[in-house]
Amino acid sequence: MTQAFPFERVVVTGGAGFLGSYVVEKLTARGCSEIIVPRSADYNLVEMEAVRRLFDDARPDLVIHLAAAVGGIAANQRNPGRYFHDNLMMGVQLMDEARLRGVQKFVAIGTICSYPKFTPVPFKEDDLWKGYPEETNAPYGLAKKMLLVQAQAYRRQYGFNAIFLLPVNLYGPRDNFNAESSHVIPALIHRCIEARRAGAAEVVCWGTGNVTREFLHAADCAEGILLATERYDSSEPVNLGAGFEITIRELASMIAQLTGFEGPTVWDSSKPDGQPRRSVDTRRAFESFGFRARVSFEEGLRETIEWYEKSHFG
Repeated sequence: MTQAFPFERVVVTGGAGFLGSYVVEKLTARGCSEIIVPRSADYNLVEMEAVRRLFDDARPDLVIHLAAAVGGIAANQRNPGRYFHDNLMMGVQLMDEARLRGVQKFVAIGTICSYPKFTPVPFKEDDLWKGYPEETNAPYGLAKKMLLVQAQAYRRQYGFNAIFLLPVNLYGPRDNFNAESSHVIPALIHRCIEARRAGAAEVVCWGTGNVTREFLHAADCAEGILLATERYDSSEPVNLGAGFEITIRELASMIAQLTGFEGPTVWDSSKPDGQPRRSVDTRRAFESFGFRARVSFEEGLRETIEWYEKSHFG
């Protein structure tokens, strides 16, 4: 018999977003009937007054904090101040108010961008403090990492149950495909499909293509978050990943093939690459709460491409 979800009233910040939509679906499937998704038009969580009002209205037992000001390399270069300030203020104020209101548990979602620029692969959680993050997204990564510091400090001083999870780069249907702010997979899918439809001779991509990344389907990430919510109550951070590494050049070739674009990919090395390598050690997540990614990468890419074509071109 499946055990009932242990929380009755759940606030999911960012629940209307990409990852949040999967978390809300999985909460619903677990029988959670009181799911509160604050919209930014109603609650600007950067402002303390709005945070207090949210807790007055929602009265949650559990907070899953997914909301973030985030984007790809170009967006991080344009918005370092906003990404630092907004992410820091949202997280710090939400967690503090959750403690003051007696919330049973707070689940903070960090970012792979918090790791030092030259972390040995695979990234182990114990390596988080062994250097400074890659410069183009350091303000965002450091703002998120402060939630780990806060969670550990609050557990020590107040006995507050906050946990901190570190997902790798996410992808999947419903992702952000905006050309100005998207991450690498939706950006490449968009470029390849537009090039195919326009009969373009080539696709131009940022950087050298030689850096590596690891990708996790958003549905898998959502499952990892909820398994940790149900089963994990410790101060140590936990990676959520799929356990593989691929170069951006290989990724671009794979997406071109799957989208039917037959021209060459041209690499603009005047643009930044970002962090040289990214891939995480996933053992702690499996040993602590039984999480293992299920969606194969090619299957997930096919699903994402199909969703994009249907939603944008009918």
